[in-house]
Amino acid sequence: MATAPRPRTSTRDPEELGRRLTAWLDGKLPGARITGITVPGSNGMSSETLLFDIEHPDTPIRACALRLAADPAAYTVFPSYDMSRQHRVMSLVAEHTDLPVPRVQWLEEDPGPLGAPFFVMARAEGRVPPDVMPYTYEGNWLHAATDAERAELQEESISLLARLHDQFPAKEAAFLLPEGDQGGSPLRRHVEAQRAYYEWVVKDLARSPLIERAFDRLAELWPEDEGEPVLNWGDARIGNVIYAPDGFRPVAVLDWEMASYAPREVDLGWTVYLHRFFQDLTVSFGQPGLPGFLRREDLERRYAELTGHTPRDMEFHTLYAALRHGIVMLRIAYRQAHFGEVEIPAAAEDVDGLILHHASLAAMVQGTYW
Repeated sequence: MATAPRPRTSTRDPEELGRRLTAWLDGKLPGARITGITVPGSNGMSSETLLFDIEHPDTPIRACALRLAADPAAYTVFPSYDMSRQHRVMSLVAEHTDLPVPRVQWLEEDPGPLGAPFFVMARAEGRVPPDVMPYTYEGNWLHAATDAERAELQEESISLLARLHDQFPAKEAAFLLPEGDQGGSPLRRHVEAQRAYYEWVVKDLARSPLIERAFDRLAELWPEDEGEPVLNWGDARIGNVIYAPDGFRPVAVLDWEMASYAPREVDLGWTVYLHRFFQDLTVSFGQPGLPGFLRREDLERRYAELTGHTPRDMEFHTLYAALRHGIVMLRIAYRQAHFGEVEIPAAAEDVDGLILHHASLAAMVQGTYW
């Protein structure tokens, strides 16, 4: 099946990274050896992951993963990468909840050793639902699972979100509020931060009429009762979970860089929409995908049963998720153009076509998607 080439994810040399990492580690554990350095095939564009083992009698962890902020010279997807913030969030989640968050170890805020800040955490072994080709396509372990097995994974996954929102003391997450209008509600400040991100993406480049219509539609759908804020995982989706090698139980919850202090539905809307993104993409290529998996009505019902909180204003929140994802997709398209992988349309009105899910985003704006 023909698809667009996967955008490049790094401009760094893994071997050079390994040499520099070894030199840095010698200051923490003199005489330690680093072995088995690998770069996962699913390495993202927002930050990079390096997997390795440490050989030393006093090492606190042996099997390690390193999260490295994106190369600032590589047309980054986001304006900034606060690794200390991620390190703090993961430490707090491990302290206050029973979620299987990897143990975080060293944090290095000095960009000198590897060219950007990073932290080291324990590595979990298992299976991750793939993004490329997405788990909704035929030929991967999750698609090949039985309905009962996928139902188990769905139950375990929505439970992660419910437990995070219920167990984490909400006020402990207030430090995640974006800068801006100190009188604005957490939801308004969250949306304004996304608007600022959009302005950064399109600076000196073509604007997206569709994204701007989506912001206007959000204003029309704004909830009368926004709900109390909680710690949001941020990138709440099954592609950021490692499941047991021989089962469907989560063994590690990853990627906390988008964590926020916002209503519960911001997280839930992202979970619902990111699955729809992959499902819609799969259907557009002539495959059925997984139509009975991670359905919006099932996730909302089960979340309510687990937490006692009935999700509300979900048309707003799924539109908001699709809008946020659209801004990311536009930035990735402009990044691909920077590296000569795609061409930017000559006509400004065609820019919306760079957003991979522009049709579903437009349908949400029009109120016809669901």
